Amino acid sequence: MDQKMNELLQQSRVLEAYLNDIISREATITRLIQEAHLASDALQNMLNETDLESLTPIGIGVYTKAIIPSVKKLLVNIGAGVTIEKTKEDTINYVESKLNEFEVGLRQLSNQRQQISISMEQIQMQINQMVRQATSAQSTKKQKFANSGSFKQ
Repeated sequence: MDQKMNELLQQSRVLEAYLNDIISREATITRLIQEAHLASDALQNMLNETDLESLTPIGIGVYTKAIIPSVKKLLVNIGAGVTIEKTKEDTINYVESKLNEFEVGLRQLSNQRQQISISMEQIQMQINQMVRQATSAQSTKKQKFANSGSFKQ
């Protein structure tokens, strides 16, 4: 029984570590979703503007004001250090596509988190049952020992 309980405790620790990893990944994807929403809003606003005043980052939290002329094309980093030129409409579509990917990923992680939580609860219930059985068996042995007259004076 001790070996079984140790195995269950080990499984619980592994699941807990995996759960913490999933929670961290959910937080990252949530930040990416927020960033994608901001990018989409900014792109939508750019469509209506001829000249746009913006803050341009210089570095380490320092910005400068800049006037951005009417934008016809934007540069989009598509990964692996590759940047391509896209129209505003294509860029908006790209951002919306990434946003959908992030939301699908977040739902998948949420489902995994729920499954792991259920597994952890089941393991905890098994451990609790084993402890109750061990405690009950120990109480029964003590009671039999006491009833056998070993403590007669």
